[in-house]
Amino acid sequence: MNTNFFNRTIRGLSILLLGILVACGSSSEENGKSEDQSFVVETGVSKMRNVDQMLNMTGNVRPFEQNQISPALQQRIKQIYVEVGDEVRKGQLLVQMDSSQLRQTRVQLENLKKEYARLDTLYKTGGVSQQQLDQIKTELDVTRSSYENLQENTQLESPINGVITARNFEDGDMFTAGAGAILTVMQINPVQVDINVPESFFPLVHKNMPVKMQLDVYPDTTFAGEVYLKHPTVDPATRTFTVETKFSNSDKLIRPGMFGRINLVFKTLERVTVPDLAIQRQQGTNEKFVFVVEDGKAVRKVVKTGRRIRDFYEITSGLSAGEEVITAGQEGLLEGTPVEVTE
Repeated sequence: MNTNFFNRTIRGLSILLLGILVACGSSSEENGKSEDQSFVVETGVSKMRNVDQMLNMTGNVRPFEQNQISPALQQRIKQIYVEVGDEVRKGQLLVQMDSSQLRQTRVQLENLKKEYARLDTLYKTGGVSQQQLDQIKTELDVTRSSYENLQENTQLESPINGVITARNFEDGDMFTAGAGAILTVMQINPVQVDINVPESFFPLVHKNMPVKMQLDVYPDTTFAGEVYLKHPTVDPATRTFTVETKFSNSDKLIRPGMFGRINLVFKTLERVTVPDLAIQRQQGTNEKFVFVVEDGKAVRKVVKTGRRIRDFYEITSGLSAGEEVITAGQEGLLEGTPVEVTE
């Protein structure tokens, strides 16, 4: 009985050992197949292209000039001749203030002119002294200055060509200092957009440099402009400097307050470009890389990218022109993995 038990035990162990050996052999064969298996990928070729070196900034549209129309003196408003939205010309009368004080001063001025002429004649014949003549001359000059000041503050004219964008008073209202402007007039042809440019671009920006702008409200339209003014200092807090850009607006499509995207084109360089599908990003970092095919295997190359142009990326370093880059099938791909390129 002990002999039979021993024999059965030996047979069981032999079967178990055989099963283990078969499993190991199968696993070994499968592993060998996996190691030799190729990834099926699609590829493109890196190419040299002319790429505009651009800086994209944003800013709000502003009027090229803006004036608040109000007198320097407390007066009653007799009549406002314009409404919001009216286009006005430089020198056009916009507001007539009460002119009673102006009329009184004009009468006083005319009387002083006559008195000065009379005393000047007497002075030449020895009838009055130099002191008397000088005194009337001083009164005349003061009154003339007061009259001119009243005239300027009684008839309010537009200092620019523009459009009325605000009216804050009505005819008959009393205007007092600190109450705000009666009217706001803006010059909107041209218009202006101020942008804050990183200091590294300071040597590249110059007056009359061409710029382009796109507005969300006109997505298919590009507006051409130029650099109007480059501020001479850099803000130490933001490490930027202000650039004022100017855009012609004869058709009045651009309006103050609109959000603009400004493109500054510095120069055009020949750069390596690759299809955008070739660019991969390392998880958890900003590192970008591509896989290229070399001798039938995938080779990982870290690259630095510039602008994205339609369906291509500009490569500033890490890749040469003419390299075969993988554009599809990169999932699970590792350095040195055999690859099979398909059309």
